[in-house]
Amino acid sequence: MTSASPFDTLRWDDVRVGDELPTLVIDVTATVVVAGAIATRDFMPVHHDRAYANSQGAPEIFMNILSDNAYCSRFLTDWAGPEAMITKLSIRLGVPSFAGSTLTYTGRVTGTMRHAADANGTVEVELRATNNLGDHVTGIAILRLPCAEEASTGRTSS
Repeated sequence: MTSASPFDTLRWDDVRVGDELPTLVIDVTATVVVAGAIATRDFMPVHHDRAYANSQGAPEIFMNILSDNAYCSRFLTDWAGPEAMITKLSIRLGVPSFAGSTLTYTGRVTGTMRHAADANGTVEVELRATNNLGDHVTGIAILRLPCAEEASTGRTSS
């Protein structure tokens, strides 16, 4: 498992198909849910009003999809580093993430491609966030990473 330090960015040349990303664990507190809703200007009561969420059949307030996108992005950039560019993030929601639960993010590299036109390559990652109810988020992402100068062209995804 290759991972960037907080101040360095992974180089495309150091990433291989099958590499596992470091796990990210998020404690989904009521504060996390509400802060995410406020930050994304999502004032739907199910994200901040427990009584309203209960009246809609939910046992607790739950995370919104914009927060999910943000945590998926954090998961990817924590691994890849500050120069990595997420060029595609495609997620599918599964079970809800209620306040009081824990989300565990995992992922693995499923493809790589070197770009002959510049000093970059792309990496495809399959990712998942699970909680006690099952898969909360599943998806794929494509990240653009810088290549080392001595990198050869031609390595492609499998």
